Amino acid sequence: MPTIKDVADRAGVSVGTASRVLSGSSSTSPDSRERVTAAAAELNYVANGPARSLRRARTDVLGLLVSDIRNPFFAELAHAAEREAMRRGYTILLANANEDEHQADEYLSIFAAQRVDGLLFSPQGPVSPKLASLVSSGFPMVLLNRTAPGLDIPLYATDNAQGVRLVLDWLRDRGHRDVAFVGGPAAMSTGAERQAAYLAGRADHGITENDAFLDVGNFLADGGEAAMIRILDRGVIPTAVFGVNGPTTMGMVRGLHHRLGSAAAAKIAVVSFDDLDWFEFATPPITALRHDAASIGRLGVQGLLNLIEGLPATSARVPLTLVDRS
Repeated sequence: MPTIKDVADRAGVSVGTASRVLSGSSSTSPDSRERVTAAAAELNYVANGPARSLRRARTDVLGLLVSDIRNPFFAELAHAAEREAMRRGYTILLANANEDEHQADEYLSIFAAQRVDGLLFSPQGPVSPKLASLVSSGFPMVLLNRTAPGLDIPLYATDNAQGVRLVLDWLRDRGHRDVAFVGGPAAMSTGAERQAAYLAGRADHGITENDAFLDVGNFLADGGEAAMIRILDRGVIPTAVFGVNGPTTMGMVRGLHHRLGSAAAAKIAVVSFDDLDWFEFATPPITALRHDAASIGRLGVQGLLNLIEGLPATSARVPLTLVDRS
């Protein structure tokens, strides 16, 4: 089995530096972290040997690394996961990646060092060397709402294609053709899946295929607002707008008001892939897809505990419901 000295030699750093990087310490340079992480992945080394120690003892602690705790979807998911874990005799350690791949990697290192029994994780993008190393070690892990290419891990997620179909039906039934759509980063599976389903269904639902009505945000309100303004600045005026998630939709509404004014913005129908508490009080009220984030959180914990106990875990897609406020 590779040792920490092997990792240090491969990375060209001292054993102390390698130890600090692999234990999750931030008191190392970005270059050292990159080299040590890459060396650990090449040697299939995991800090503190969590996968090996898990065979001998358990901590009754699970790690939960969410994409952005400010997003109500992940807040509800985390709450349900915590309740289910407590019901099964486990404690949850919660961490927030803040939609940042490097921050996610820092927490992966910390969770490995803490020797949690398993991890519930929502990836930020492509598979990093740190994540690849954990997966190849056999560390128990399930994915929540997002996946990444090459990961053969149980996934508990929203049924993105089914949700987009509900929105397309709603737009068609109300005669909307000029629809503005703001998607999310293509590197994130939720952004890619939702946009692909929307693009594939436009023609069959009578929605314009003019790509001037399309743009991409960052899953946050600022990105949604900037994307909406870019669409309007192309000289097109939609009769309806569709945001890839709640924060994006909130930003799109801001963009409409800033560019068109409140009176004109109020004439444009708004539909969102997420449902936020204030949407029913907007002018006009915002139609939205409602996730069952609680079920995803519970299913994720149940699947992870199956893996920890040596049982199979089956992926699941959870359907959405459309809350029509038109």
